[in-house]
Amino acid sequence: MEVTVSTAIQLGLTEDEYEKIKEILGRNPNFNEISAYSVMWSEHCSYKNSIKWLKTLPREGSRLLVKAGEENAGLMDIGDGLGLVF
Repeated sequence: MEVTVSTAIQLGLTEDEYEKIKEILGRNPNFNEISAYSVMWSEHCSYKNSIKWLKTLPREGSRLLVKAGEENAGLMDIGDGLGLVF
């Protein structure tokens, strides 16, 4: 199967990301390679769209019950026996 930019887009990559993959490999990727990049560069694995917002969340403080990144999420005491997970 020939991999094209259309294949990359169907897998959730952008045209720019497809071009970057070709640059990294020095050639067109095969289907297995483009699929692997698609998974590793996905929001689920790389937080490519949300990372700028995640960096604004608190990382220190007495109200943090679990620090962000410690258990894949943070937990902050917001009072009245409630916690906010981020």
